[in-house]
Amino acid sequence: MSEIAGRHALVTGGASGIGRAMAKHLAAQGARVTIWDINPTALDAVINELRAVPGCPGAHGFVCNVADRAQVYARAAEATAAGGPVDILINNAGIVSGKDFLELPDDKIEATFDINVLSLFWTGKAFLPSMIQRNRGHIVTIASASGLIGVARLADYSSSKWAAVGFDESLRAELSKVAPGVMTTVVCPFYINTGMFRGVRSRFPFLLPILEEDDVARRVVHAIHTDRRRLIMPWLVHLVPAMRVLPVGAFDWVANFLGVNASMDEFVGRQHP
Repeated sequence: MSEIAGRHALVTGGASGIGRAMAKHLAAQGARVTIWDINPTALDAVINELRAVPGCPGAHGFVCNVADRAQVYARAAEATAAGGPVDILINNAGIVSGKDFLELPDDKIEATFDINVLSLFWTGKAFLPSMIQRNRGHIVTIASASGLIGVARLADYSSSKWAAVGFDESLRAELSKVAPGVMTTVVCPFYINTGMFRGVRSRFPFLLPILEEDDVARRVVHAIHTDRRRLIMPWLVHLVPAMRVLPVGAFDWVANFLGVNASMDEFVGRQHP
């Protein structure tokens, strides 16, 4: 079991969506919470919310672009100085394009991998040494169900989340040898109702419901506490690995029947002023 009360938890992309919700659940369970985000106004608002949570021993926020390696290392040192060594790291920051492959601008593809993939390496290098030295800690990687199955109009996003799943699996194998007290958890949810995927549709909502952010956040925090290695939501997504024994044509037929490759047809995403 990973203790949460009294531990220092850091959430990237913590000023909105499930990042904000996870930060609030961690604070409610007695964690000292640090959040990183690129939006200073939203960051300040969430820090005030966290400090008002009964039982929260403290909260800090830092403006940080996780795609900037030097900035990650600098903010990591500041977060450690402010709240002590980080015990729980939740790599949550992410972006989505939601365009057909040939419509993806080159810079958008690079940004997707900088934020969704390479940032995992920078935060890991920043915080893992202390965790290994203490043989204590927990690293959570927020991946996606599309890290288990490719989805039309998500070529860059799905690829980045496949990389995130592989990152977690490789890291888990390494840590089991050098620091078995350091846990990892990978989270693979279907679409979440945060605004990031506004417009997506599920053909069979009773099988593949659009998830609610507070429920996902609650389940992630519970997975940390119980040292759950993999959290997949909803239950139907657990069948994806088994589907791979099917011939490719049959695999694609099942995915199309379930509406997976039509789910992004009406995507609009988060709207900015």
